[in-house]
Amino acid sequence: MDTKFFKAYNTCDLQLQSEIYSEDIEFFHDKGGLMTSKEALIEGTEKNICGKVTRTILSGSMEVYPIKDFGAVEIGYHKFYNSKEPDAISKPSKFIIFWRKIEADWKITKVVSLHN
Repeated sequence: MDTKFFKAYNTCDLQLQSEIYSEDIEFFHDKGGLMTSKEALIEGTEKNICGKVTRTILSGSMEVYPIKDFGAVEIGYHKFYNSKEPDAISKPSKFIIFWRKIEADWKITKVVSLHN
């Protein structure tokens, strides 16, 4: 699901991103604070990410743990490259994503994004 979601992120497939985000999303960003509006999150992605930023995961950094009667939690490190700032150095940052399984679908319910 990480691959599916971030392919949509990197290609600006806002519809698929919206389908994967839970209606009650909580996005905790260490520098930006808490966001709880799925619409605002998608709008922010369109304005600040689309055509500018690409995400890559650090190979071997991902850990996934099942959570009984809920889904799973994913922890890892990733980098973001901004094509509008080609000289900027992208440092690995830690992320935590809570995935809820609802029947056959997986939804992102919480994201914790931590930067150094």
